[in-house]
Order: sequence, then structure tokens, then C-alpha cells
Amino acid sequence: MEKTIQSMKFLGLDMINQANSGHPGIVLGAANTVYNLYTQHMNANPDQAMWFNRDRFILSAGHGSALLYSTLHLAGYNITMDDIKDFRQLNSITPGHPEYREAPGVDSTTGPLGQGISMAVGNALAESYLSAKFNTKDFELVNHFTYALCGDGDLQEGIALESMAIAGRFKLNKLILLFDSNDIQLDGPVSNAHSDDIEEKVKSMNWDYQIIRDPNDFDAINQAIDKAKKSDKPSFIEVKTIIGEGASSAGTSESHGKPIGVEETNEMKKAAGYDKAMFEVYEEAYEDFANTFGARGKSAYKAWVKTLEKVKEKDIDLYKKFMEVVDGKLSVDFNEVLNVAKIGMNEATRSTMGKLITKVSEHIPHMVGGSADLTASTKAKGIDGDFDVDHRTGRNVNFGVREHAMAGVVNGMTLHGLKAFSGGFFIFSDYMKPAMRIAALMQVPSIFIFTHDSVGVGEDGPTHEPIEQLTMFRATPNTTVIRPGNAYEVEHALRFALEAKRNPTVIALTRQNITTKNKVDYDHFKMGAYIVKDYDKYESIFIASGSELELALEVQERLAKEHNIYIRVVSMPSQELFLKQPQEIQERILPNKCKNKIAIEMGSSLSWYRFANKVYGIDEFGRSGKGEEVIEYFGFTADKIIKDYLRE
Repeated sequence: MEKTIQSMKFLGLDMINQANSGHPGIVLGAANTVYNLYTQHMNANPDQAMWFNRDRFILSAGHGSALLYSTLHLAGYNITMDDIKDFRQLNSITPGHPEYREAPGVDSTTGPLGQGISMAVGNALAESYLSAKFNTKDFELVNHFTYALCGDGDLQEGIALESMAIAGRFKLNKLILLFDSNDIQLDGPVSNAHSDDIEEKVKSMNWDYQIIRDPNDFDAINQAIDKAKKSDKPSFIEVKTIIGEGASSAGTSESHGKPIGVEETNEMKKAAGYDKAMFEVYEEAYEDFANTFGARGKSAYKAWVKTLEKVKEKDIDLYKKFMEVVDGKLSVDFNEVLNVAKIGMNEATRSTMGKLITKVSEHIPHMVGGSADLTASTKAKGIDGDFDVDHRTGRNVNFGVREHAMAGVVNGMTLHGLKAFSGGFFIFSDYMKPAMRIAALMQVPSIFIFTHDSVGVGEDGPTHEPIEQLTMFRATPNTTVIRPGNAYEVEHALRFALEAKRNPTVIALTRQNITTKNKVDYDHFKMGAYIVKDYDKYESIFIASGSELELALEVQERLAKEHNIYIRVVSMPSQELFLKQPQEIQERILPNKCKNKIAIEMGSSLSWYRFANKVYGIDEFGRSGKGEEVIEYFGFTADKIIKDYLRE
């Protein structure tokens, strides 16, 4: 045990010293806790890093990545010593903060504090739902814990507390949060910025609370985790540690993010009796992990595979449905299920989406989600009742007024294989942006559904009228933004989001009614833009998204009828998808020979100039008034656009 912990600590310090960058304080302070967790409790298989029923470990204090990498290396994951030496180097699998998909054994991207706690809550919620959905009296397919390690900084972030409140409300008892409590943060003592009573706060959120005052008391740590496993609530274990323990800077903020240096590290090794050079570890450390963590995890994995085989033999329907979750596949016929759209229908796209969610959810048992206290307005609501303590198979999650946590929890649910979605007003995506960025960074297909997508919101005024939000998400890498212009496009947007394998989808919907004037098939929709109505000879192209598609078609029709002016109308529900098309497709839809391309969208004009030479947009905040009056104020009427066009 002692040699293993020393190997974890000093390998972490060697990584930081070689990179001349990193956070040694948590490596030295939290190694005991992480050692106990992995060797005595965690059920995971380093040979099958993505095993579905593994225990998850999320390092919410992501700056402690050196400790995680050293642990995973010693535990038998495919992280070589060369990978360890490449810590924080360009294109290595051991970056400065843990990144999902980079190194095996990293269960989520973390670093922005609080995000890891939120995703851990999402993991635990997914485990709770899936176990209730798929376990039977004869077969246990889902049964695992989600562990997270956090620091003082995590618990000062709003998302952490929002998420913990959700976990406590739903009594997610398979969630265990280990708090590396050292009373130090980057700018000095925690007391400089924090006076909360953590114990009382945690208990008030319906969590079990325990404290370990001696971080070297391994029996106490193990007993606390054992007790937490038996709780009917989420568990919070505070472990009082010394940041940078053993270093000259121990107990001070200096040890948080400043390398200790090779010379002092060698002195520490000598004082500890650690007779290994840089990047050398005890062979006993590998053996220790193999005999505990490795043996236990591999045995549990084999037992689970046998259970899976029995389910396949005894209940093939259950097996197929469960494997859809495991493999991330869908068996739904979208053409048959998503069939609510009709030419001439007049309703808000949020209402169309609500109907579609209800219909398609009946065919996708792992589609779960909800809104931030807004389902009556967003219509983004899961089926089968509310998820709750006594109804774990309910698929509507009442997130409460906690947008940031909602996005983070959805990410955690998605990481666990659910087709998870959230709902909210588009303006409040500002609260969700950090978690949505993490989804994009991890390249996971979280689904973010937004309504009230323009100044058409009206009376609620500029505080509730999105202007820059579309541009913000269009500028976010690995994110597909879809703003449907009619009911058919809403159908295809939801299908696209559900079929996505890698990247999150943002769907922006209207509050106001719009008329469906054209039909489009899925293949043309997936191009991101398509020709809605055309003439053999046209002098300009209108490019529109969302509710402005109907406006563009009206302007086109009137210019042709009243002035013999012929315009091509292009719907562009997704700029990102269009830009991924081959050049010949882009040229066919928006040919270079047509020099007058006019974009129409009630939002920031910035993103449209790569497609158009002129933009009817809104580059100021909105106004309060009746929706149609606000729309007219900003010039989004056929009369005003026709008058402006003729003037040119």
C-alpha cells in the first residue's frame, strides 16, 4: 500500500516537473483517497474501459489530472509511461485537464469547476433510470456507483450546488462525492471567500454527510465509503487533507498550481525512502492495483457478460432494447413515427416539437429529459410521468429553475447512453453555455431544445429576447445549430439530434405560430440548406431560417406577382451542416454567379456574411411590446423588405 501511494504521488510530481506546469497540491493531498477508492471499491475493467456497467469516477477537480493519469497508468489502463511523460504536451492523450475520448479511464472532460459534479449527478440519474427500466427479478443489468472527487473551488460554483440539489431531491443514492477539503484555494485560504457551513448545507440538500479528519486513516475512509454505499441518499464524504503534503509549500496556496521542482521532489523522495528515479515506480504498485482493482473489476465484468448472455437466451426483447442503449443505436422508423407535419398547418414550432417528443419517445425507451420549470411553455417534456424517488422509470425530469445544472446533468445522462434532452427559453442558454461547451468538447450528442427564439417573444422584452445566441452557438466548434422554418424541418431536426453520434445539437424554436408552406425530405434537410422555391431566371437569392422562411416566401411571391421580379428562396436551417457539404452542392444552392444574396433572420447578422452580401438582422437588443409590433419595429415585414428591395 505505502509503495503504491508513493508511486502515485511521485509519478504525478515527475509529470508536473517535466512539463514545468501542473497542480502538485492535489496530487500529494488526495492520493490516499483515490488509492482507497480504486483498490477497495471501484468496479471497472482496464481491459474494457467503456464497460457499460462499470463504476464511474469523475475528477471534478480536473486540475488534478496528474493524479488521475498516474492512477490509471498503475491500474492497468492503456496509458503508457511514454504517455505519462507527454503530460501537457501537444496532442498527447494526457492533456492538462482530463478529456473524454482522449485517455482510457477518463469518464468525462473536467476542468471548469463544478461541471464534473453536475455530470456525476447525470450519470447517477441515468443509472437510477436504467436500472429501474431494465433490471428484473432474475437479471441485474445495471447496478453501479458514480464517484466524484471535488475540491473547495468546485463547491463555490453555482452549477455544483444546483446539481447537488437535484441529486438530493431525487435521492440518487448511487452517487458518492468525495470532498478533498484542504481549506486552501488559489488566492489563499478558503476563508477569504467562503464562510458556509458545508455540513449543514449538504444535509439541507438531502445528502448524507461524513467527515474524515485524518486522511491517513485508511480504515476510516473505507468505512465511510462502505457506509455511503448503503445509504438511501447521495453521500458526501469530506476528507480533511493538507494541500501539497510533504512539500515545503504544504498547506499554502503556493502548492496549488506551481511545480515543486526536480530538486525538492528528489529530497522528498529521499525523505520518504522512495528509491526510484524520475518516471520510475515500484513494481509492487502495479501488482497492488492488479490484485485489487484489476482482479475485482475483471471478475465483475465477466459476471456481467454472463448475465447478458442469459438475458439474450431467456428474454430476447429485453436484450435487444438494452443493447440499443449500450450500442447507442435506434430501431425507430422515423418516417413512420415523425409524421405530424402537413402543408398549411399553422402553429409554433415549439408546439410541433412537443408533439414529436411524445411520439418518438414511445419508440425510444432511453429518451429522457425535461425543462427548467418551463414544460408548459417549451413543450419539451419527457413521457411516462415524472422521474422521482418512487417512480424511477418516469422520463420527465423536473430540473427546476436550474438551467446550468440542467445542461450539465444532461451531459452526464448522455455520457451514460441516454438520449437526453433539455428544454428552456433560448435567452437562458446564456446560463447553460459552459456545460454546452463541455458537451461540444467531449463530442457527445446531448440535445438542447430552446424556444422563444427571437424578438417575437414580444411583451417580455429585451431580457427575454435572444439576439446574439444563435451566433454564439454557431461559433462553437463541434456543435450543430438548427433553426427549423416549418413543421417538416422540426421533424427532421429532432431526428438529426437523436441520430447524432458525436456532437451536441441545439434546436431553436418559435413561440409564435408559423405556417408550413413547403415540404422537404430528410436528405435535403441534412444538407443544411436547400432550395424551397425557384425560377428559371432569378436576380437574387433570399436565405432564411426559422420563422423568417415564411416571410421570405411571402416577399418572393409578391415581388413576382406585383413587380415581375424573380427571387430564389433558400431555407438554411443549419449553417454548420451546409458548410460540411461538398463545394458543388454549396455552389448549386448558392451559386457565385448570383451576386445579390440576402439573408433574413431576427438575430445577430454576424454569421450570415459568409453566405450573403446583405443581411436583414438585428444587431441591438430587443424591445417590449406585442410580438407582431416588435417584429414590425425591426423591419421584418413583407412591406418593408419589398420597399427596401425596390429602392435598391
